[in-house]
Amino acid sequence: MSVSRPSVHPVEAPPLIDVAALRVRMKDVQGMPGTAGGLALRLCQLVFAGVSLAVMASTNDFPSVTAFCYLVAAVSLQCVWSLSLAIVDLYAISVRRSLRNCNVICFFTIGDGITSTLTFAAACASAGITVLIANDLNRCAVNHCKRFESATAMAFISWFVVSPSFLLNFWSLASR
Repeated sequence: MSVSRPSVHPVEAPPLIDVAALRVRMKDVQGMPGTAGGLALRLCQLVFAGVSLAVMASTNDFPSVTAFCYLVAAVSLQCVWSLSLAIVDLYAISVRRSLRNCNVICFFTIGDGITSTLTFAAACASAGITVLIANDLNRCAVNHCKRFESATAMAFISWFVVSPSFLLNFWSLASR
């Protein structure tokens, strides 16, 4: 009796799959660090905060009001922060480097949160003093009301432009 013997064919084991490699990474959303949208947001933040600083510093009587001094300090910090991150974004774009490191995004998120809170608080305080001088005391003739209002408006716009940067960084950090 002839018994057929099964022939053994070597079968390779399937490759081990790395679970972390299976995660689908979304594309960089414009406005996040290291993208052209992020660089544009940083430059807008820098321009509006710089204009607010320049307009407020061009008046000779802003040091007499604490809220205006606070506005100058807050938008100065915003200018330094936005300029430094614009340089980082420009470098990341030029060398095609992704800034999706968790520690980097955490640093950007905390910095954006602090600077946006300070800028918003300073703009609100300055707006309150500006309304007090212009409407309640009717002392616009002896003060630089238009300059104070312009500087305060630029500070609000700077805060408005910081908000998407903060929210996108926070969203990226929270989705990890």
